[in-house]
Amino acid sequence: MSEPETTYDFYRYRQLLSEAVDESSRLRLIELLIREKARDRLEAQRMSDRVAMTAETVAKILGTSGRRGHVERG
Repeated sequence: MSEPETTYDFYRYRQLLSEAVDESSRLRLIELLIREKARDRLEAQRMSDRVAMTAETVAKILGTSGRRGHVERG
């Protein structure tokens, strides 16, 4: 078996959930989610998105204020 992806695969899990029509297939899905640590990956992906959004916001703020604050004095 190959190494699982490091990101939360929403569409794959959603497809598997739609195919889980009986108790045994739902239990297999639950086991898969546990084995792939889906919740941990989802949280890590969310945190990464938050950090990226924060960095982008800070860059915009600093970029804007940096231009205003850099006035040449004569």
